[in-house]
Order: sequence, then structure tokens, then C-alpha cells
Amino acid sequence: MPTAVLTDRERTAVQAYLRLLHTVRAAFVGDDHGCGPAEPPAVPPVVPPSVLAEAEAALEGAGLAGNEEEFFRMVRDWHPGA
Repeated sequence: MPTAVLTDRERTAVQAYLRLLHTVRAAFVGDDHGCGPAEPPAVPPVVPPSVLAEAEAALEGAGLAGNEEEFFRMVRDWHPGA
């Protein structure tokens, strides 16, 4: 059975992923209150490459690159609404 306590690197990876998730949601949907634009923008939103790079580096640093099942289990445990 996996431990409920994350290592520092695992916690960093989960937090980086959640920042990426919130950034993507904000770019595509609007603010966190669901008050995004009624119509899609003329130009597709762009997620800053630095946010994606941070998440990728954190996953690799935690040894989770390529182990999505374990990683998403950690995300669900850490932040059930994600």
C-alpha cells in the first residue's frame, strides 16, 4: 500500500502539476469562477512554456516521468478536486 506522505520531490511535482492545471483552465475557461468568455477567443490561448517546463522537470525530479498512474494517484490524494 502506498504511503500517504509525499516526499519533497513528489510534493513539488504535484504542486507544479496543479499550477499547470490552473493555468490551463484559466487560459481556456477564464477565471476560477467560471466567468470565462461566452465565445471562444479568435486566437487560441497560450500556456506559458515555463509553467509546462516546471511541471515536466518536477515530474522527472521525483522519478515519476512515465509513471502516470502513480502520479495521478498522488494528485487525487493531495487535491481530490483536481
